[in-house]
Amino acid sequence: MKSKRIFFAYCLLLIAFSFLSSCEKDITVVLPRPEPTVVVEGKIEQGQYPYVVVSRSQAYFDPVDSSVIANTIIFNAVVIVSDGTTSDTMKLTIDNEFFPPIIYRAENMVGEVGKTYHLTVYAEGKTLTASTTIPTPVSLDSIWFKTQPPSTELGFIWAHLSDPVGLGNNYRWFTKRFGKDVRFVAPIGSTFEDRFVDGKSFDFAYNRGAEFNSSAEDDNNEERGYFKVGDTVVVKFCAIDRAGFEFYRSLEIEVSNNGNPFAAPTSIPSNINGGLGFWGGYGAVYDTVIAQ
Repeated sequence: MKSKRIFFAYCLLLIAFSFLSSCEKDITVVLPRPEPTVVVEGKIEQGQYPYVVVSRSQAYFDPVDSSVIANTIIFNAVVIVSDGTTSDTMKLTIDNEFFPPIIYRAENMVGEVGKTYHLTVYAEGKTLTASTTIPTPVSLDSIWFKTQPPSTELGFIWAHLSDPVGLGNNYRWFTKRFGKDVRFVAPIGSTFEDRFVDGKSFDFAYNRGAEFNSSAEDDNNEERGYFKVGDTVVVKFCAIDRAGFEFYRSLEIEVSNNGNPFAAPTSIPSNINGGLGFWGGYGAVYDTVIAQ
């Protein structure tokens, strides 16, 4: 009697699975295409000419390759930066430190610590505005290279920082290797705040950042993420405002979550009125270390 009940239950399971499989149906979801939005990304650093990249947004599932990215650039924007007293209209410029290598750069204005700079962009029939202030730079006390065991050649750049007393300091870290890197590169996690380290002195380290989808040999072998004995490395340590911290922290979270189906979606904050993106001030300090 017991075996009959087991057999009967087994038959019911087979029927149920058969019924469920017969209910399968291919569903095609057609997502509406969003209206393109003007995207602005620019910065102004003390002693440097400010630059701005002006482009159009892409749909989330659009292909991403060099030709597609190049086609998003807006070539006929009018970009004006002002310190409240004088204004400078930026010129469209070729700069191979960027990809695509097309930016708008000022020619008659350089950044000064403590000054507030207003940005106005006229593009695609829209007017976009933003403002930022260059924070006071904060110097690192020291920097050095240390190998990461068991390797005797590969390691990280370390630094000692004494954070000024008073909450509100925000930082971003970049490095550039002489003869290897075209521009300063920020690793994932390059942005941090002083919420838990206010007024403290401490050591910290960073791995080596890489260009997005880099094809360089040392970004695709055991050297990936490491500096190497013999490298001459320039560290660019920047004080940034709160808007910059929120923007780059969210951006780094989104990049880190790429491909993770369990990650929560991230909304990238923008300080551009009338569009998307970020206009930020950098108080930068440069140091050089030889990995040895």
